[in-house]
Amino acid sequence: MPLVQVVLTLIVVGVLLWLINTYIPMQGVIKSIINIVVVIAVVLWLLYGYGIISNPGGISMPVVK
Repeated sequence: MPLVQVVLTLIVVGVLLWLINTYIPMQGVIKSIINIVVVIAVVLWLLYGYGIISNPGGISMPVVK
């Protein structure tokens, strides 16, 4: 996946997270948990995609080229 697609993916994820935080009413604790889960998932996706950490077991992650 080229750098442009990675940046676009990060922008889309960020906008979706902002929309959820802004327009869906929920407790602050739940919003914090959602934010943390999304950030961890994106960081893991980037680390797996660029081969910084290896893919364990049968978990398949999209490959970033």
